[in-house]
This record gives sequence, C-alpha cells and structure tokens, in this order.
Amino acid sequence: MSTPRKTNAIRVRLAVLLSVGAIIGTVPAQAQTVTEDEIASSLRLPQKTRSLSIGAPAASVDEGGSFLTSLRSTTNKPISAHDREKLSAIVGGKPSIDLNIPFAINSATFTPEALVELKKLGTVLSKPEFREGLYVIAGHTDAKGSDAINQSLSERRAEAVRRYLVETHGLKGDHLISVGYGKSRLLDEKDPFASANRRVQATNVSETKSASR
Repeated sequence: MSTPRKTNAIRVRLAVLLSVGAIIGTVPAQAQTVTEDEIASSLRLPQKTRSLSIGAPAASVDEGGSFLTSLRSTTNKPISAHDREKLSAIVGGKPSIDLNIPFAINSATFTPEALVELKKLGTVLSKPEFREGLYVIAGHTDAKGSDAINQSLSERRAEAVRRYLVETHGLKGDHLISVGYGKSRLLDEKDPFASANRRVQATNVSETKSASR
C-alpha cells in the first residue's frame, strides 16, 4: 500500500513529464533541407509546345528579355524599387525554389550549414542542362528591423550567394541576377518573425525551349 509521501512523489514526476512533453510539442519544426534532385526538378524549364496561334505575347517576352539583359550588365549594383517590381512580375510563375541558407545574424556571412546548401545549388547549376541558363537570386528577410536595414541586408545576402556561385562553381556572373526584397515578401505572413521568411529564392528565367517534333 502506497504512502501519501510516495503518492505525492509519483504525482510530481508525472507533472514534470507532462510539462516536458508540452514544451517539446510546442517547439517549431526546423526548416527542411532539399536534395540536389529536388533543386534540379524545381528549376527545370518546362518544354514549350509549338503552336500555330499568333498573338501579342511575343512582344511582352521580348520586352522582358530586354529588361533582363539590362540587369545582367549591372550585376554589382542594387536594383531600384521600380525595377524590383518589374523583375518580380517576370519571375512570377517561373521555375523556382526557396532555399534555407542560414547567415550569421545581421550579416551576409555564410554559416557552415549555409555552405552545405549552397554546394547543392552550385552543383545543380553547374550541370550542362542548367549551366548556360539565366537565374535570379533573390534575398528575403523576416520582419525584424526597419525596411531600410532589411532591404540592404537582403541585397547583400543575395549578392553573396551570386559571388559564391561564380567564385566556387565557375558560373558566369552575368547569368546570375541578384536582388533583395527585404521583408516585403514574407513566406509566412502569420508569423512575420518565422525563420521560413529568411530565405534565398532561386528562379530560372531562361527562355523556354520549344519541344522538337
């Protein structure tokens, strides 16, 4: 027969176990890393089927191509707010992937974990299928801090990724357009400070090739 002292001890242990379980249950899941195959699949261009229809889309494609060409010649300069919006419209709907690239706090310095993810991206973009493509590397932050600070930080981080791909994997600098969007495009709007918002997005803006018949 248990004594009151033993009963109280059991109750205390149960309370501790339950509280620990509750704490563990509330810890947010860590951002998932991606494989090289997943990066390749996300950035692969769909084949464009030939069509007999004639229309105005060609003009808009040409305009977008000219705009991208102008950005390729100014890869080391921050892109203006107007041009960022224009670029965002072009990027929309293109093959892209959000990557968890951890940086040091308030810095464009890569952490060891970031280098692991960057190596995967660099390996994929170095393959013959992707090597001659044109890509937009966009930096994004969470909502902590001012608009100006986050805008500058996102630009520096995107440029750091571009430089890494050029210097480490030998990609052509004018095939990579770096841009920062600060905290203006949160991935998780319900939690503006979530780590998911701190990311680098790679988008394939190469011209889609027509499927051969």
